[in-house]
Amino acid sequence: MSSSVVRAVCPHDCPDTCAMHVSVEDGVATAVRGDPEHPTTAGVLCTKVSRYTERTYHADRLLYPQKRVGKKGEGKFERISWDEALQTISGKLKQIAARNSLAILPYSYAGTMGLLQGDSMSMRFFHKLGASFLDRTICATAGGNGYKYTIGARIGTDIEQAQDAKLILIWGGNPIASNLHFWMRAQEAKRKGARLIAIDPYRSLTAEKCQQHIALLPGTDAALALGLMHVLIAEDLLDHDYIQQYTLGFEQLKQRAAEWPPQRVAETCGISAGEVLGLAREYGLTARRGEAAMIRMNYGVQRVRGGGMAVRNIACLPALTGAWRHAAGGVQLSVSDAFPKNAAALQRPDLFPADLTPRTINMSTIGDDLLRDATSEFGPKVEAVIVYNSNPVAVAPESVKVAQGFAREDLFTVVLEHFQTDSADYADILLPATTQLEHLDIHSAYGHHYMMANNPAIAPPGEAQPNTEIFRLLAQRMGYDEPCFSESDDEMAQQAFNKNDERAVHFDWSSLKKAGWSKLRVAAAPFAQGGFSTPSGKCEFYSAAMQAQGLDPLPTYIPPYESVASNPQLAARYPLAMISPPARNFLNSSFVNVQSLRATEGEPQLDLHSADAAARQIVSGDRVRIYNDRGSFTALARVGDKVRPGLVVGLSVWWKKLASDCKNANEVTSQRLTDMGRGPTFYDVLVQVEKA
Repeated sequence: MSSSVVRAVCPHDCPDTCAMHVSVEDGVATAVRGDPEHPTTAGVLCTKVSRYTERTYHADRLLYPQKRVGKKGEGKFERISWDEALQTISGKLKQIAARNSLAILPYSYAGTMGLLQGDSMSMRFFHKLGASFLDRTICATAGGNGYKYTIGARIGTDIEQAQDAKLILIWGGNPIASNLHFWMRAQEAKRKGARLIAIDPYRSLTAEKCQQHIALLPGTDAALALGLMHVLIAEDLLDHDYIQQYTLGFEQLKQRAAEWPPQRVAETCGISAGEVLGLAREYGLTARRGEAAMIRMNYGVQRVRGGGMAVRNIACLPALTGAWRHAAGGVQLSVSDAFPKNAAALQRPDLFPADLTPRTINMSTIGDDLLRDATSEFGPKVEAVIVYNSNPVAVAPESVKVAQGFAREDLFTVVLEHFQTDSADYADILLPATTQLEHLDIHSAYGHHYMMANNPAIAPPGEAQPNTEIFRLLAQRMGYDEPCFSESDDEMAQQAFNKNDERAVHFDWSSLKKAGWSKLRVAAAPFAQGGFSTPSGKCEFYSAAMQAQGLDPLPTYIPPYESVASNPQLAARYPLAMISPPARNFLNSSFVNVQSLRATEGEPQLDLHSADAAARQIVSGDRVRIYNDRGSFTALARVGDKVRPGLVVGLSVWWKKLASDCKNANEVTSQRLTDMGRGPTFYDVLVQVEKA
């Protein structure tokens, strides 16, 4: 009997990017545990990933290539050989490329966050092919853009400092469900006397455990941030030295903030003026006392029309009070840009044909785009989609149209997957991919500063192949003979980080594989003395770059597309705002098919306020129909006070086929895009609710 412990990494779309130990007995993974020595993981995994062996050895794992034998969407397939699968795919792609290679589209996102199995060999393949580019907007582009305009890069507070903060604002996130290891440090800070304040329309698991919860209306975060600026300036709760040395545009900002007194903010946000005043004073006075005030901002803030501006406004706050001076102060949205990734080496954009004008399609508007005919503005009709690391039929907005697009008989669809997801049901060719326990990968993170190595722990089941190998094989069939298509995963991993950058000068892949993780060389307090990577080198309250893009160069408020205040005519028919944050036991659409986790979630549920329920004669346990002009879905009502009046919350994202009505919350979401970054507006939705 042989046993070993293999160093691995959680691959899922979560800021924690946990270091894992995989126990293996005679070639079988028997347990997955958190690495106790990794400073952020600290031996703890979330409920989902701690059951990773249940997912890996799931009875429904895809083990062999298959081809469709039924109608699209029926999910009927028969087994074929890898040779037949590769020949079919390459033959079809050659035919389409001979007409116009831009008619081919990759569709992928963060099913794995690995730099290899995510987008390395796959992007080499699509660049060489001359396929359309995919604008990968579905999660973070709006907030990322707003953050970059203000600070210059997605860099922020080191999460390992959070336990030393005296005030933590948890703004637009539910870290108990989606950022557990930050929550552990926030709890430590709380035990040491810190105040935790949640800013969220929904009283989430996290909000319940904070000392204060400010339940503002969806899409009004930017207004609240302007109100905080107003009070900070009016009551001189400012760090004038920091403002003078390290910021740009304070005088213009002062005039803009003057337009947002607490009463106006209260009316816009649906909260009290006292809450605005109290929050601003607490934030400003914490810094005045020389204590650390930290904002942990998350992506819930930015999934509305003005989401990019909301993130920008919030990101201005630490520079007003000098909160950046403290290692435990400042703000974190993401630290992705702290990693000097060598994307050009991994993805080889130089392979794209020089004589071809690129075409970019937004993944958040895939429903409309799959239904478009060729036009001079749009370009060729999409004739082929290769889906990997994503499940668009479940996760993309306005999914009625997404399903209609994938149901086109003239659309050739290839899906690389672990399971037969909603999207896999529409595939012409279905290919079995390996899981994290079965392949090599290298990882950055967006919630901490560690480079990470994932070692394969077990052999792939059946005939499953890593994404990298699948695209190598396809490249061979297409006749691509550039040396980069023969590079091994180890050879690509060695190129992942730029060793000429002082943050990763110590990077060595062979050493990282053995150790499992290695921290970047970054400052504990990144902007204690300025050093912002904006054009001016300062925190830009006034952004000439935004003005050049036709955006307001100062912080402002952009109302939602759909709200009672901004669209009263629509609200007369659909009076309830809806948001659909992740369920605790799911990660987007991952883990939904793991029986133990789905059993914990039960059925899709809709939280609604007791007053809204009474007006509709709804009680807890009733099946309700949630609908608007775009579509409808059903859920079980859960009546109480977790949500404010006028708001409903549908925890998501369920596979449609595993819901009783074969639908999910994206039936009613919109393909409208954010103010910047062309991101989706999942939380900018009006609906009506009735008994089903």
